[in-house]
Amino acid sequence: MKLGENSRIEIIAVGNELLTPYYQDTDSIYITQRLNDLGIEINFKSIVGDSRDDLADCISSSLVRSDIIFLIGGLGPTEDDRTREVVASTLGKKLIFEEKILNKIRQRFELRGFEMPSVNNKQAYIIEDSSILENKHGTAPGLWLEAGDKLLILLPGPPHEIKPMFENYVWPRFLEFQKQFVARRVLKTSGLTESKIDSILLDVYPLQPSVNLTTLAYPGQIELHLFSRSMESHKKADEALNDLEYDLQKRLGDNIFSSSGEELEEVVGSLLRQAQKTLSIAESCTGGLLGHRITNVSGSSDYFQQGVLTYSNDSKVQLLNIPYDLILQHGAVSHEVAKAMAIGIRKISGSDIALSITGIAGPNGGSPEKPVGLVYVGLSWEGDVEVAKNIFLGNREIIKTQSSQKALDMLRRHLLKYQKKR
Repeated sequence: MKLGENSRIEIIAVGNELLTPYYQDTDSIYITQRLNDLGIEINFKSIVGDSRDDLADCISSSLVRSDIIFLIGGLGPTEDDRTREVVASTLGKKLIFEEKILNKIRQRFELRGFEMPSVNNKQAYIIEDSSILENKHGTAPGLWLEAGDKLLILLPGPPHEIKPMFENYVWPRFLEFQKQFVARRVLKTSGLTESKIDSILLDVYPLQPSVNLTTLAYPGQIELHLFSRSMESHKKADEALNDLEYDLQKRLGDNIFSSSGEELEEVVGSLLRQAQKTLSIAESCTGGLLGHRITNVSGSSDYFQQGVLTYSNDSKVQLLNIPYDLILQHGAVSHEVAKAMAIGIRKISGSDIALSITGIAGPNGGSPEKPVGLVYVGLSWEGDVEVAKNIFLGNREIIKTQSSQKALDMLRRHLLKYQKKR
């Protein structure tokens, strides 16, 4: 493979589903980022459906304008998976049957107790003169094909298949063409809006062209992406971010919950483990989302004791011993009920700390007094209770996400205070 200064690189994502509003082409974003880490830029990106003629036209055009072409998807066993066949036809090459590939596919089915369908036979054919890129996470092998002065790299579409294949077999071959060294850091924050963060950091945005700072907003979370380039070494690129990160950490303080990639539930889990505290939760409008996030962390059984989903008023009474008169007087979505939920689940479970969530996720159920997005989050521990009133904006899913994020962040800040007192 030759990669010169003027080499042009193209990514073609294949599949009818990518031309609908229901699927996003995340694979090309991943490959772009990994190549950008080497200082290698992408010149073209295309999305094409499964039509044989459209795919052939797209490949023919890319062969004219590009030197290296990534083709993602269309390597499966079904009739509409045609990438392998169309590439071979366009280049005037044969398809060659490889018994060893078929045996591996068959063994993969047998390990799961299934008989391999006959349609998978087509995946055992490779393009003449190509090298096989082993797929340890699926049935579709990738292919590395040098045709004259062109390089075509065929990769499977599922993210859990393409990523390990790229890292193991493609990335190492591009390393020798590294043009510059790139360093990245991500600071994740909660509790502040994007505009508030921008006002705090207005005078710290880097001036030098080799260092960049970008703010990305997610429901309940703002991320600061720090990025630098160096022509000398990765160490130089990384060192260029030290002063900027220090300044950001100093200004934002405990609003930053992660600087090394952890999600909020992972940070909370570590703090609970360090404090040797146990946790239980009672959820209503989030429908189990908070419990899912907490238990999605490996080892969460060390600190998580119990979770209940008390969606109806009756369940709040029956499972948490909340007086029905309290609900009638204040409503299920109220400061008083959130407080009672947190106290109730902590007493029932015997945990050190408890969280509760009750709110209106919408789009229906709101009123002028209690609009959609009104959510109360309760935090109970020995000797005290804290309840936070929130008005979250967005659709049902976003409101539920922000609610769980708020609950985890309340717990995180509580544990940080406890940690500082020790």
